[in-house]
Amino acid sequence: MLPIFLVNIVAKERNNSCSECSQLNCYRHDKKYPDYCLTEKADSLDINETRDIYNGDSIDAIIARASADVEGTYYGQLTRVEEIVAFARRIGAKKIGIATCLGLIDETRIFTKILHLAGFETYAALCKVGSIDKTEIGIPDEKKIAPGNYEAACNPILQARLLNEKETQLNVVVGLCVGHDSLFIKYSDAPVTTLITKDRVTGHNPAVALYTSRSYSKRILDSERLKNL
Repeated sequence: MLPIFLVNIVAKERNNSCSECSQLNCYRHDKKYPDYCLTEKADSLDINETRDIYNGDSIDAIIARASADVEGTYYGQLTRVEEIVAFARRIGAKKIGIATCLGLIDETRIFTKILHLAGFETYAALCKVGSIDKTEIGIPDEKKIAPGNYEAACNPILQARLLNEKETQLNVVVGLCVGHDSLFIKYSDAPVTTLITKDRVTGHNPAVALYTSRSYSKRILDSERLKNL
């Protein structure tokens, strides 16, 4: 749960959605829905349609039930790595694709070893595959991390296409940049889940910025600074 001061900050700019709700009655049905509740306002046809999807035999239904099974069986017991193994097994995946960042290739090698020990086949595609210099996609040289040097742009679309060609049945994101992960997910034929969300400042634990927003990360509440990012 977010600290109350953050809840109050959010409440000042209400958009009448779930982030402002203090009841969360949709989970246990042990409180009361607020007037603006999305569950109350949702079209009954939409609710029934999604229920029908989850009760069917499609990959969407399989994924929904597998996710709930892993959550209920292992709640608070497994690491994300182990949860992915359990999830992949429940959806019947045999070949797992890994879309990895160059900066997390060592972590990817360890993850790959774990997947092999669990009996899965893997195929990894690095973010720099295709090796196109950033200037070739319209990025000025001065915007490179190291101007004046060859610096390959990330290529998430090619990553997805390579994994599609290998007919992977589940793809795992390992540290792709913000936005690059969006493109990878958009072009991936297989369902996508995330093992590591890149955040170099917090050691790839983005929630730290929220938990320390009154101390080490208080700059994230500076509206003027945020508007100029």
